[in-house]
Amino acid sequence: MIRGHKIRLYPNNKQATYFAKASGAARFAYNWALTEWKRRHEAGERVTESGLRKELNAAKKEQYPWMYEVTKCAPQLAIKNDLNNAFANFFAKRAAFPKYRKKGIHDSFSISNDQFEIEGRKVWIPLLGWVNMAEELRYDGKIIGASVSRTADKWYVSVQVEIPVPKAATTGENQAVGVDLGVKAFATLSDGTVIQGAKAGKQCEAKLRRLNQELSRRQGARKGESKSRNFQKTKRKISRLHAKMAHIRADQTHKLTTMLTRNYSLIGIEDLNVKEMMGSPRFARSVADMSFFEFRRQIEYKAEASGSKVVVADMWYPSSKTCSNCGYELPELSLSIREWACPQCSAHHDRDLNASLNLKHYAEKNA
Repeated sequence: MIRGHKIRLYPNNKQATYFAKASGAARFAYNWALTEWKRRHEAGERVTESGLRKELNAAKKEQYPWMYEVTKCAPQLAIKNDLNNAFANFFAKRAAFPKYRKKGIHDSFSISNDQFEIEGRKVWIPLLGWVNMAEELRYDGKIIGASVSRTADKWYVSVQVEIPVPKAATTGENQAVGVDLGVKAFATLSDGTVIQGAKAGKQCEAKLRRLNQELSRRQGARKGESKSRNFQKTKRKISRLHAKMAHIRADQTHKLTTMLTRNYSLIGIEDLNVKEMMGSPRFARSVADMSFFEFRRQIEYKAEASGSKVVVADMWYPSSKTCSNCGYELPELSLSIREWACPQCSAHHDRDLNASLNLKHYAEKNA
């Protein structure tokens, strides 16, 4: 299996400038290849990523000589990996048509495994040299590749390592649990445990609003004006705040998914239609604050490593309105009703706890 370890970098000014240039080369190559793909597709020509890479490589000596200032992997892997994967996701109907990349948004570039080295708390990058890392690489195994990215004003390296599938390490043998995700509480477990959401967005909402108002008053907020230093300062503050919110959400999700996969051998969850939930003006912000999609992604790969099994109930499974005691299903149950009594067996239910119990039963039946 392939695992990634994301480590913060501590570049000096020269190294940070190199990272920005390499990210720019990757962004230019991605946008150039996307334009060429569109043009040739409209002309009825066959387009391949290998053909686009060869053409860019042949043209860069005369047309784009500045690309030689950074590693050759930056533009090449932007086409081979990033654009290729973007089209693969589009044709598989997992994502929309690829969009052009913009400067300052998700700046990153990739490096192949034969073009960099890691030694202790340092990474060697072509045409740059050794860059300090915050910690040593966590995994032992074959290094597949790496990508350097910027979050706010901090740089990180994410190293992909191929490791053997670990032996099952789940301590909760033959234990099952149902997990109901929600907006009021992040997760309700079938054993009665309630995990409240960190609600990073709500925590930082007032400060974010104030900074956005401050940014709108800075010189350069209107089109056609040059960006002032104060404009850039406020923009960096906003980026740092968004990064802080993302880190709070990631910390909560990692802790919960790790706990579940280490303590339970069978986990029942529901396939939530996050896209439709995000379409509701009433719940969109709260749903985004909970990171439901990231929870599903993490619990599945961690379960594989720990020996647990995740059973996913269909999104139409009536987990909330089915009595976990006798199986009676209510015809309707509005979102405003948090508790209800079963008309058949008179059992009293908390909406979220009842849903988690039903997900546990579903997992036990369909494991």
